[in-house]
Amino acid sequence: MGLPIIGETIEYGPIFRTSIVGQPIVVSTDADVNYRVFQQEGNAFQIWYTESLFQIIGKQSVVAHHGGFHKYLKSLTFKFVSPEALREKLIYEMDESTQESLRSWSKLGKLDGKDGTAELVFKYAAKKMLGYEESKDQQKLRDSYKAFMDGLISFPLNIPGTPFHACLQGRKKAMKVIHDIFEKKRSGNDGATNDYDFADHLLEQIKKEDTFLNEEIARDLVFLFLFAAHETTSTALTVALRYLDGHPRVMAELKREHENILKMRETEGSAISWKEYKSMTFTHMVINETLRLANITPGILRKVVKEVEVKGYTIPAGWTIMVCPPSVHLDPNLYENPLEFNPWRWEGKELHAGSKSFMAFAGGTRLCVGADYAKVQMSIFLHYLVTKYTWRVTNGAERIRTPTGIRFPKGLNIEISENK
Repeated sequence: MGLPIIGETIEYGPIFRTSIVGQPIVVSTDADVNYRVFQQEGNAFQIWYTESLFQIIGKQSVVAHHGGFHKYLKSLTFKFVSPEALREKLIYEMDESTQESLRSWSKLGKLDGKDGTAELVFKYAAKKMLGYEESKDQQKLRDSYKAFMDGLISFPLNIPGTPFHACLQGRKKAMKVIHDIFEKKRSGNDGATNDYDFADHLLEQIKKEDTFLNEEIARDLVFLFLFAAHETTSTALTVALRYLDGHPRVMAELKREHENILKMRETEGSAISWKEYKSMTFTHMVINETLRLANITPGILRKVVKEVEVKGYTIPAGWTIMVCPPSVHLDPNLYENPLEFNPWRWEGKELHAGSKSFMAFAGGTRLCVGADYAKVQMSIFLHYLVTKYTWRVTNGAERIRTPTGIRFPKGLNIEISENK
């Protein structure tokens, strides 16, 4: 473990030992090792989080389960965000919701980019998951999530006044809203429309005799999906806004692609179709490049469940390994000028799958179930942003800090107006 007292080695390679919150840990910045860890999920490696993080995301969350039960929970979610669901219904709903949000941006004229994208993403996800509409409910679910997010990465000291305590209180309030919605749905007093949402589906599954599911797990499943939608996609969109504002050549090419879609459309003013979405090649290049540089997940933890050999090293059972996507995404041996925002580097490459060198949506059996959902939502947002609005970032001199794995700071001020 390195020098006495200091406890750290002074020599670092692509794989090294350290400790985090008292736990011995191996840190891997090696693309081959990272890929192997994801592929050996459930065999040599198992998902792991600190006890404090389980308190935050829920001990019955989908990430807390393994094997067949994890596959079952993942399949329940996938049913609602699969390519089939997106093609047949969700893409049209997202289209309408995104246009409505952008019109509200235009009426404001000025707004914080992160707050605006977070509200846009959360509004649709909450309605689809729970039939929840912030404007019609006295319990403000998004406020609870904002409090939750503010203390998510903090020292686990649960004392009033600390960020961690505020985070737990945010979770508690959010879970209360979710619990109340489940209760209303079960009693038939939710006052909802005929729209069938994810919570309705989960309640149907709970009634089955042969199910693993109970209501606590179902509520944690909804909570985690809303968290993922609220934070990850909105962060990616905010980073995209900053990069696009500073790269007029990319912006021009993106606009050209989407204006061509409008020219080819048979019915003027119609929603984006699945065929149009699949034709957005440069858009997907922009999304991949944004995700590569944003590095929204700086580290992914796995527990070593049995002794494993990797590249001449032995990792003992019981240790933890941390996979670091940023180190791969910013590796000059894999990406030329890795800190440069260059969507053209994706030209001719696979745009819709993870690989050893691109793990924005993790990998293996834990590949993000909402990856397609997020990419469709980002594509729709970019389509209307570049074809219907004039906008600019007014504090663009500030540097983006996300390539180092640091969260995108608040304060990306946007001026926006609708084209006449």
